[in-house]
Amino acid sequence: MNLLKATGTVGGLTLLSRVLGLVRDSLFARYVGAGFASDAFLVAFRLPNMFRALFAEGAFSSAFIPMFNRKVGDPEGRGLRDGLDFAEAALAVLLPVLIVMTVLLEVFAWPVTLVLSGRFNGVSPEQFAYAVELSRLTIPYLMLISVVSLFGGILNSMHKFWVNAAAPILLNLTLIVALLGFHSDDPMVTARNQAIGVSVSGALQLAWLAWACRRNGVRLKLRRPRLSPEVKRLLKLIWPAAAGAGAVQINLVVSTALAASLLAHGSVTYIYMADRLNQLPLGLIGIGLGTVLLPTISRQLGAGEDAAAMETQNRGMELALLLTLPATMALVLCGEPIAAALFGYGKFDALDTHYTAQALAAFSIGLPSYILVKVLTPGFYARQDTKTPVRYAMISMAVNLVGNLILILPLQHMGPPLATAIASTVNVWMLYRTLVKRGHFVVDARLKRRAWRLALAALAMGGVLWAGQGLVMPYVHGTWTVRIAAMAGLVTAGVVVYGLATVLSGAFSKQDLKLLLRRRRTN
Repeated sequence: MNLLKATGTVGGLTLLSRVLGLVRDSLFARYVGAGFASDAFLVAFRLPNMFRALFAEGAFSSAFIPMFNRKVGDPEGRGLRDGLDFAEAALAVLLPVLIVMTVLLEVFAWPVTLVLSGRFNGVSPEQFAYAVELSRLTIPYLMLISVVSLFGGILNSMHKFWVNAAAPILLNLTLIVALLGFHSDDPMVTARNQAIGVSVSGALQLAWLAWACRRNGVRLKLRRPRLSPEVKRLLKLIWPAAAGAGAVQINLVVSTALAASLLAHGSVTYIYMADRLNQLPLGLIGIGLGTVLLPTISRQLGAGEDAAAMETQNRGMELALLLTLPATMALVLCGEPIAAALFGYGKFDALDTHYTAQALAAFSIGLPSYILVKVLTPGFYARQDTKTPVRYAMISMAVNLVGNLILILPLQHMGPPLATAIASTVNVWMLYRTLVKRGHFVVDARLKRRAWRLALAALAMGGVLWAGQGLVMPYVHGTWTVRIAAMAGLVTAGVVVYGLATVLSGAFSKQDLKLLLRRRRTN
């Protein structure tokens, strides 16, 4: 399997989802703005978003895929049928747990919302009751997306990566339809309709994955729950993996709660909008790499191909740096025109745009770390070691909490994003150090040679963007056509300069391009 091609497929679909997400967020900014209604919805959306990241993109896949692959690849077994038997047994146990958890969260939505928001900052009982209502409307999404993750894990193991990667597109399309067709002059009504749309999208994603599984010969039957040894092992692996894979998401929950309780209304929205922009390259690069690396490395290790697994992880890190470093530079230096072009109209005013750009710069400092977590953790999960990542995730979350408490008052809405970036960097350093110490990862000569050259090329691109952003600022408040043209010009300039700089610095050669084209023609 071609790593670049598979990553590109997943990353391309995830990029489409992120682009639609930005369209959704632009419409949300226009019709809801930055205030209590937007903060209340985003707090209600934070818990489902966290579960999506933990299960659909993290914990369940990290635990399930290696076990499923071993069942399918067992030379003495029945191949896919053994894997599907294991999947049915897992579903039989997980589904009742998810149903009970959903009911409990609905019943205890008031204290859950209190924990997530700190009761906001000076709201009335009626306003808080509204926030609780939005939480109850979004909670069913948790159960739906968790079942989606099981179907997605099966399809990923069958190399049908694109099906699962396309599912989040339905979330964004549903919320866009809700904004265009059911918006109101009252932001609270519009936010309530968005909360309803979240759970509707979960049902649509489940229907899509179930249909795709049937098309690929996968038909899971409901069984009576039974804790078989395999299911016990799966459950044992899931919970630590949830913390390990979701350290960034849990950090964001902490940041959101502190911002809602200590800062002015609108701060949660600034942080959320900045995180959405930060998620664009994370979705394209990190999730795509993580989705492809885990089954690839686990299969290579299962076949005793340790050298191939090492090569795969080195190339994954190289690809991550190639794409992440310029994205980091662009988001840190050009946050103002980016935020203005996407969000700066309707109820979202110039000050809201400026604060969002500040939060974006703080978040984006940690962008390489967010993505390298996706590259490094498969090295643990493929060896069925979930305890080490969770231990480091706990340390990372402690660093995030301390950083939030120290930075949130002096830096306001920039404090939580900066604390998240610092915590993620600490997490990456610990993961990397442990893999190296165990001999599971050794930086090869090619990666050593290229890493500093890629950083140099990104700096060259950053200088051009910093000089050129002033030229596009007068155009980012125009019509959509003018905004798109202005941003396209800035992006094109950055891409051209970065491409030339990688070639001139020796980070990327003509031979690499020829090899890439040859691989695409043969795949």
